[in-house]
Amino acid sequence: MPFDPTLLAQARHVVVFTGAGVSAESGIATFRDKLTGLWARFDPAQLASAEGFRADPALVWGWYQMRRAGIAKATPNPGHLAIAALAAHVPQLTLITQNVDDLHERAGSHAVLHLHGRLDAFRCLDCARPADEPVALPEAAAHGCRIEPPRCACCAGPLRPGVVWFGEMLPEAVLEQAFAAARQCDVLLSVGTSGLVQPAASIPRMALAAGATVVHVNPQPVPCEHPRAFMLAGKAGEVLPQLLRQAFA
Repeated sequence: MPFDPTLLAQARHVVVFTGAGVSAESGIATFRDKLTGLWARFDPAQLASAEGFRADPALVWGWYQMRRAGIAKATPNPGHLAIAALAAHVPQLTLITQNVDDLHERAGSHAVLHLHGRLDAFRCLDCARPADEPVALPEAAAHGCRIEPPRCACCAGPLRPGVVWFGEMLPEAVLEQAFAAARQCDVLLSVGTSGLVQPAASIPRMALAAGATVVHVNPQPVPCEHPRAFMLAGKAGEVLPQLLRQAFA
């Protein structure tokens, strides 16, 4: 049985849970993409770790600044815009993302729960103090090169990206908010994510267990064995605008 869009129109609380596929539609590389240039011989897991950063801060900082440069050039796609528009049609919408960019915010979404942190939020590796001032994007960042990280104004330790690295826990307060929303929603849209990485992968399952309808939007099929789980195959930028038209025409 196909998903009935009127369920979305009648929902009191909608959760949208997004993954790397949504950002990929804006041209932002994912962790599955092969590294090139200076980083070609490295596994992303080596670079996205405290150990890798301590071993070679300039190498890792340069990689993250190149990613920042790519995000700065990217623009929100129709999927981002549709999610922002959906908030105006339902009484409550909670947006949970595994992405570390700001494209949801630039599309007009507010109070986004970033499970894996933000690439443009910086803190000291040593004392964990947030950066006192915005960190400017180095001019050389887009070229892909080693760049020494700025220093903490408090203890002179190196600043690190505000993302969750391998071996680190997801931010507890954000994760609790996400779990609470999953348990309280009527409809959950899982968009651009394979739903395999824990603990984030448990969010759609929590929603199902609490009685919600779960809709997966993804180019690759996601198993939907529950009677309240549905699959809408395709890109977020194509499927979500169409879904909104069907639900709120």
